[in-house]
Amino acid sequence: MAENILEMRSITKTFPGVVALDNVTLQVERGEIHAICGENGAGKSTLMKVLSGVYPHGTYDGEIVYDNETVSFKNIRDSEHKGIVIIHQELALSPHLSIAENIFLNNEITKFGLVDWNKTGQEAQILMAKVGLDESPNTKTKDIGVGKQQLVEIAKALSKRVKLLILDEPTAALNDTDSEHLLDLLRQLRSQGMTCIIISHKLNEIAEIADKTTIIRDGKVIETLDMKKDKVDQERIIKGMVGREMNNRYPERKPQIGNEILRVENWTVHHPDDVNRVVVDNVNINVKAGEIVGLAGIMGAGRTEFARSLFGHSWGSRISGNVHIKGQHVNVKTIRQAIDAGIAYATEDRKKFGLNLIDDIKRNISIASLDHFVKFGLVDDNEEYKVASEYRKSMNIKAPSPLSIVGKLSGGNQQKVVLSQWINVNPEVLILDEPTRGIDVGAKYEIYNIIQELAAQGKAVIVISSELPELLGICDRIYAIAEGRITGEVLRKDFAPELLMKYMTKEKEKN
Repeated sequence: MAENILEMRSITKTFPGVVALDNVTLQVERGEIHAICGENGAGKSTLMKVLSGVYPHGTYDGEIVYDNETVSFKNIRDSEHKGIVIIHQELALSPHLSIAENIFLNNEITKFGLVDWNKTGQEAQILMAKVGLDESPNTKTKDIGVGKQQLVEIAKALSKRVKLLILDEPTAALNDTDSEHLLDLLRQLRSQGMTCIIISHKLNEIAEIADKTTIIRDGKVIETLDMKKDKVDQERIIKGMVGREMNNRYPERKPQIGNEILRVENWTVHHPDDVNRVVVDNVNINVKAGEIVGLAGIMGAGRTEFARSLFGHSWGSRISGNVHIKGQHVNVKTIRQAIDAGIAYATEDRKKFGLNLIDDIKRNISIASLDHFVKFGLVDDNEEYKVASEYRKSMNIKAPSPLSIVGKLSGGNQQKVVLSQWINVNPEVLILDEPTRGIDVGAKYEIYNIIQELAAQGKAVIVISSELPELLGICDRIYAIAEGRITGEVLRKDFAPELLMKYMTKEKEKN
């Protein structure tokens, strides 16, 4: 019989007005990959923060038995000292330090009271080889992609002699190639006897890699599934997560498409740091009222760069081309001009660019349209509160009140605040960049319904997504982008993953 490396017994964790974890019990066997699934706000991350000491002993009820010992961690350093290391979804790397410096940050190799840089470089090289990172240890982390940064985090964990590695949404921001490389690495670590706990909304990856999966719903453990013995598939996990079967993950769509709202002609954008490098190359697109148009492309294709440059030239240099809204030429050289012209953009990185995490829902919703709330030169706080309350209800934002701090909401509810913020601007064109990244299937379905509602109101909606099934499920038409160029346009009646992938990987013709 396999030995448990971890038992969390009857864990209960409350916040003011909310029971985040309700008598949760979790058992993890030594040397297995154990997945934890659940909707946003179900309590997954809270449980791992209890385990790792982010929420210290005394702030929760219940007990933790780790490696045959009852433990009571006061902070994260206590748990790391025992070999428990957590890698959060937002990577904790310093961009201007080298890979080696990041690996041993707060865990420096010293000699006579000084950092031994030679030893640091040598040990970093060994750890980098273990995770398959083929870079110089002296390379700054800002100069490598997010996939390689994830490997740096794992190398950092290995430097702490990790026994139990916790990964929170490790592939959320990775492309398919980097994701597969990371999953292969986890398999390799498992074969070497390491135990991993993985939180993920990518159910195909869970079905592929996990030995067991524990499903949490509303702060309670629903069940733990043996992935091989029980022959578990994605639909089985979804049923446990949402409490019902979801035979169709995308709402039924009957579009009512009207006249052209947006036309972009000959749009060209150069890189902000290398003005000779063309990132968006002579793009021409149009979107009609009531239409949902997708932008499909592999990582680095230029989708986000196009969207941000269109939204007030907020990215890029030497931008040229023409924009027409309802047939009228408009200037979009500043964000204010873009908003006034009727364009809104919901960023792919809600925590960095989309929200003020230390402010409340009310102010986050009003901030992009603050002039709508001004009376006699002052912001009308009562009107802000009233509007935010309406959005909290209509968007089903799960929070006690509009005064709840946004940083304490789940990812799905944060995304609804971002959408509320830009819907309140009342745009003609709404660009949604990765609108469902890092959120669960239930919250995704709600957001798909919101997108359809916006289209039904006559908005022109552009959706950028790295999930091809998502675009195929919700869009009326899809443009494929490769190397900054539009390489294909596919109508709904012709949707096929193979055709889109062909366009998405089409190389630029050589002169």
